[in-house]
Amino acid sequence: MAQIDITRISSKGQVVIPSQMRQDLKEGDKLLIIKSDDRIILKKADKFDKQLEEDVIVAKRVEAAWREIEEGKYKRMSAKDFINEIRNLK
Repeated sequence: MAQIDITRISSKGQVVIPSQMRQDLKEGDKLLIIKSDDRIILKKADKFDKQLEEDVIVAKRVEAAWREIEEGKYKRMSAKDFINEIRNLK
């Protein structure tokens, strides 16, 4: 059965995991954090392989790029115009 408890977030963004829920955790362990809408999931990162760690890094970069696109930091163009612009950079 799942354990449930309540904790607080500090002004520095730190969260205390209740002692009864961190019995198999030790200082320095890595945790994977997944946020979706109002849900936050913590999972021990050692359960994942190196490929997942790389996938998380790529996902962060893609998310940041989309945010910049949505903020209007890039211009849109057709594939043909893009190729022509690249050719003109020489």
